[in-house]
Amino acid sequence: MSEPTMNAPKLFGQAVVYGLFALAVGYLATRPVWSHFDASNARLLVSFTHGGKTAGDCHRRTAKELAELAPNMRMATVCTRERVPLLFEMSIDGSPVHRESLPPTGLRGDGPSRIYEKFSVQPGRHEVILKLRDTKRTEGFDYERRATVELKPGQNLSVDFKAAQGGFKFE
Repeated sequence: MSEPTMNAPKLFGQAVVYGLFALAVGYLATRPVWSHFDASNARLLVSFTHGGKTAGDCHRRTAKELAELAPNMRMATVCTRERVPLLFEMSIDGSPVHRESLPPTGLRGDGPSRIYEKFSVQPGRHEVILKLRDTKRTEGFDYERRATVELKPGQNLSVDFKAAQGGFKFE
């Protein structure tokens, strides 16, 4: 057997093809220029995860009910796992912008509710009202936040919710 010989034209052709491929990838990585939103506007981003209160009441078992259970299952008080859906409302400058019922996640409806919404807003001063209901009540809201915000063109303002810190936070 003879040793394989280097085929210069073949290697040169491969280099040209690989080079053209690299140039095409580089060009398509930067062109066409695309923007997620109009830079002359501002964006309000509402994103949070929060678990509502439990949907059912707790039940205290009787002595008879406890006796019928296996020893390792004898919990005196039993509570349902399901959570209530959250009701979220947002108004900007007195106009309702978003209202949504956020169902709990999870197979048994016992996980937290989630929201991720983006709103394009004209730059300038705006009054933002955020409301959230996380209990079984049918009227009113459990958390409410009014704020006047000054938005600049191209600015992203994030709205988060932390119940332990008092409710809605602007970041």
